[in-house]
Amino acid sequence: MALPVLSSSAVKFRRVLAQFPQELSLAFAYGSGVFRQAGASAEHGETNMLDFVFAVDDAATWHMMNLLKNRSHYSFLKFFGPKKISTIQRYGAGIYYNTLVPCNGRMIKYGVISTDALIEDLFHWKTLYVAGRLQKPVKILAQNENSRLQAALVSNLKSAVTAAFLMLPESFSEEELFLQIAGLSYCGDFRMIIGEDKAKVHNIVKPNVAHFQKLYSSILQDCPQVVYKHHLGRLEASIDKSPEGQFSQLMALPKTLQQKITAMVNPPGKNRDVEEILLQVAHDPDCGFMVHQGISAIVRFSSIVQSAKTILTAGAKKSVTYSLKKLYKMTKGGLKKTS
Repeated sequence: MALPVLSSSAVKFRRVLAQFPQELSLAFAYGSGVFRQAGASAEHGETNMLDFVFAVDDAATWHMMNLLKNRSHYSFLKFFGPKKISTIQRYGAGIYYNTLVPCNGRMIKYGVISTDALIEDLFHWKTLYVAGRLQKPVKILAQNENSRLQAALVSNLKSAVTAAFLMLPESFSEEELFLQIAGLSYCGDFRMIIGEDKAKVHNIVKPNVAHFQKLYSSILQDCPQVVYKHHLGRLEASIDKSPEGQFSQLMALPKTLQQKITAMVNPPGKNRDVEEILLQVAHDPDCGFMVHQGISAIVRFSSIVQSAKTILTAGAKKSVTYSLKKLYKMTKGGLKKTS
């Protein structure tokens, strides 16, 4: 099954991509500068910072070439060279961001991740950082013929649906499903306490239901528990909440999430296998909550380390500027809700 690609021929994206070394296994744009969010005007989207992720097979070589083309994008770390930059990239969520970069009349932010690290996150949810981005609509700008990466992209979407099913009640609307999926990568993210608009997930989903449908329709159509009425824009779900049904879904979850769930249940010193513990969780009335807690544990760690790393990769001045922009958006969102 091919991953649905929300491609764009927009000149602005092609022009941005042309500024960078072209050895990319995957490049995509995401965020409020690409997809309109609820409460924002169309003009606001045209001034928002554009966010990109570039997956590369050889991070040190790519950074070496990018330093030759775009040395000013980097913080003081540029003086340590591409090997040190690629080493720092591996910490936290395995992605290195250059932020507040002026490019073709817009501010952009771009993250660089190794193809192997991306594939591991997509299959196993090691950090759920870039995998979380790819559970929401993005604009694919470049993608090579890497069959393992393609399989990982699809696996990530299937895992998102499975996790959402475990956390949702027996029946739910299409919008509730997409809200649950969009919220996965924000579970446990400390930036949702300070730094992000509390209505962020709702704002992402509301204006972009059609994009979520395009991304997930083939997976939902293949799911025996869902009657997907695409022409009506809705689904009818009857999720099996029996212990047997939940056990089957728990066994299909990514490896890191299974490990986090079992760590919560398995007392220290007891050497029980994962299958035995997940069977116990499947019988627990709080099964969905435990899945949520497992996801939160993954996201919490990666979001803290990645944010701390930003001070190095962006530099102190840019870090403060970027944080203040986030706080402004959070405050603005809060004022809208109280007005």
